[in-house]
Amino acid sequence: MQPDNEQLIDDFLAHADDLGDDIVADVKEMLGLVPFIFTILRDRPDVFALSTIADYRTSRPDSLDSKTAELIAVAAAASAGADSCLKVHIGAALKEGASRDEVLDTLLIAAMIGKTRVLASSLRQFREVCGEEKTPGA
Repeated sequence: MQPDNEQLIDDFLAHADDLGDDIVADVKEMLGLVPFIFTILRDRPDVFALSTIADYRTSRPDSLDSKTAELIAVAAAASAGADSCLKVHIGAALKEGASRDEVLDTLLIAAMIGKTRVLASSLRQFREVCGEEKTPGA
Protein backbone atom coordinates (compact mmCIF):
# COMPACT_ATOMS: atom_id res chain seq x y z
CA MET A 1 0.00 0.00 0.00
CA GLN A 2 1.21 3.48 -0.77
CA PRO A 3 2.52 5.29 2.33
CA ASP A 4 0.07 8.19 1.87
CA ASN A 5 -2.87 5.80 1.73
CA GLU A 6 -1.60 3.85 4.69
CA GLN A 7 -1.40 7.10 6.67
CA LEU A 8 -4.98 8.00 5.71
CA ILE A 9 -6.19 4.62 6.93
CA ASP A 10 -4.17 4.88 10.14
CA ASP A 11 -5.64 8.34 10.78
CA PHE A 12 -9.14 6.98 10.21
CA LEU A 13 -8.57 3.95 12.42
CA ALA A 14 -7.29 6.15 15.24
CA HIS A 15 -10.98 7.08 15.65
CA ALA A 16 -12.32 3.54 15.24
CA ASP A 17 -13.42 3.10 18.85
CA ASP A 18 -15.40 6.36 18.86
CA LEU A 19 -16.85 5.49 15.46
CA GLY A 20 -17.85 2.11 16.84
CA ASP A 21 -19.91 3.74 19.58
CA ASP A 22 -21.71 5.87 17.01
CA ILE A 23 -22.23 2.90 14.71
CA VAL A 24 -23.79 0.85 17.51
CA ALA A 25 -26.16 3.72 18.31
CA ASP A 26 -27.09 4.17 14.63
CA VAL A 27 -27.70 0.45 14.16
CA LYS A 28 -29.87 0.32 17.27
CA GLU A 29 -31.93 3.17 15.83
CA MET A 30 -32.12 1.56 12.38
CA LEU A 31 -32.85 -2.04 13.41
CA GLY A 32 -34.35 -1.57 16.84
CA LEU A 33 -31.61 -3.64 18.49
CA VAL A 34 -27.91 -4.30 18.38
CA PRO A 35 -27.10 -7.67 16.78
CA PHE A 36 -25.12 -9.92 19.11
CA ILE A 37 -22.30 -10.20 16.56
CA PHE A 38 -21.65 -6.51 17.06
CA THR A 39 -20.92 -7.03 20.74
CA ILE A 40 -18.18 -9.52 19.86
CA LEU A 41 -16.77 -7.57 16.92
CA ARG A 42 -16.50 -4.43 19.10
CA ASP A 43 -13.47 -6.16 20.68
CA ARG A 44 -11.68 -5.29 17.42
CA PRO A 45 -12.54 -1.61 16.87
CA ASP A 46 -10.65 -1.30 13.59
CA VAL A 47 -12.28 -4.35 11.99
CA PHE A 48 -15.66 -3.39 13.44
CA ALA A 49 -15.55 0.15 12.04
CA LEU A 50 -14.39 -0.90 8.58
CA SER A 51 -16.80 -3.82 8.31
CA THR A 52 -19.91 -2.09 9.61
CA ILE A 53 -19.38 1.07 7.60
CA ALA A 54 -19.10 -1.02 4.45
CA ASP A 55 -22.20 -3.00 5.43
CA TYR A 56 -24.17 0.17 6.14
CA ARG A 57 -23.22 1.72 2.81
CA THR A 58 -24.20 -1.51 1.06
CA SER A 59 -27.49 -1.88 2.93
CA ARG A 60 -28.60 1.70 2.34
CA PRO A 61 -27.69 2.57 -1.25
CA ASP A 62 -28.80 5.89 -2.69
CA SER A 63 -30.74 4.06 -5.41
CA LEU A 64 -33.18 2.35 -3.00
CA ASP A 65 -35.49 3.65 -0.32
CA SER A 66 -35.05 2.15 3.16
CA LYS A 67 -38.20 0.01 2.97
CA THR A 68 -37.11 -1.62 -0.29
CA ALA A 69 -33.60 -2.18 1.05
CA GLU A 70 -35.03 -3.90 4.14
CA LEU A 71 -37.34 -6.09 2.06
CA ILE A 72 -34.30 -7.19 0.05
CA ALA A 73 -32.51 -7.93 3.32
CA VAL A 74 -35.52 -10.01 4.39
CA ALA A 75 -35.32 -12.05 1.19
CA ALA A 76 -31.56 -12.50 1.51
CA ALA A 77 -31.78 -13.55 5.16
CA ALA A 78 -34.56 -16.00 4.35
CA SER A 79 -32.62 -17.54 1.49
CA ALA A 80 -29.46 -17.78 3.61
CA GLY A 81 -31.32 -19.47 6.45
CA ALA A 82 -30.17 -16.73 8.79
CA ASP A 83 -33.08 -16.87 11.23
CA SER A 84 -31.82 -14.20 13.63
CA CYS A 85 -31.07 -11.80 10.77
CA LEU A 86 -34.45 -12.58 9.26
CA LYS A 87 -36.24 -11.63 12.47
CA VAL A 88 -34.25 -8.41 12.76
CA HIS A 89 -34.84 -7.38 9.15
CA ILE A 90 -38.56 -8.23 9.23
CA GLY A 91 -38.82 -5.86 12.17
CA ALA A 92 -36.73 -3.23 10.39
CA ALA A 93 -38.84 -3.55 7.21
CA LEU A 94 -42.01 -3.00 9.24
CA LYS A 95 -40.35 -0.02 10.97
CA GLU A 96 -39.50 1.41 7.53
CA GLY A 97 -43.14 1.21 6.46
CA ALA A 98 -43.48 -2.22 4.89
CA SER A 99 -46.86 -3.82 5.37
CA ARG A 100 -47.38 -7.33 6.68
CA ASP A 101 -48.42 -8.37 3.14
CA GLU A 102 -45.26 -6.89 1.62
CA VAL A 103 -43.11 -8.85 4.06
CA LEU A 104 -45.07 -12.05 3.44
CA ASP A 105 -44.84 -11.63 -0.36
CA THR A 106 -41.10 -11.01 -0.03
CA LEU A 107 -40.76 -14.29 1.91
CA LEU A 108 -42.84 -16.17 -0.65
CA ILE A 109 -40.70 -14.87 -3.52
CA ALA A 110 -37.53 -15.83 -1.61
CA ALA A 111 -39.00 -19.31 -1.04
CA MET A 112 -39.83 -19.65 -4.75
CA ILE A 113 -36.24 -18.88 -5.71
CA GLY A 114 -34.95 -21.18 -2.96
CA LYS A 115 -37.15 -23.99 -4.28
CA THR A 116 -35.75 -23.43 -7.76
CA ARG A 117 -32.21 -23.70 -6.40
CA VAL A 118 -33.02 -27.01 -4.72
CA LEU A 119 -34.80 -28.37 -7.79
CA ALA A 120 -32.11 -27.30 -10.24
CA SER A 121 -29.35 -28.99 -8.27
CA SER A 122 -31.27 -32.10 -7.29
CA LEU A 123 -32.84 -32.67 -10.70
CA ARG A 124 -29.42 -32.44 -12.36
CA GLN A 125 -28.28 -35.25 -10.07
CA PHE A 126 -31.51 -37.15 -10.73
CA ARG A 127 -30.96 -36.85 -14.50
CA GLU A 128 -27.34 -37.96 -14.16
CA VAL A 129 -28.19 -41.02 -12.09
CA CYS A 130 -31.53 -41.98 -13.62
CA GLY A 131 -31.00 -40.86 -17.19
CA GLU A 132 -33.13 -38.84 -19.58
CA GLU A 133 -36.21 -41.08 -19.64
CA LYS A 134 -39.53 -39.32 -19.50
CA THR A 135 -41.54 -39.95 -16.38
CA PRO A 136 -45.04 -41.44 -16.84
CA GLY A 137 -47.59 -38.80 -17.68
CA ALA A 138 -44.99 -36.23 -18.67
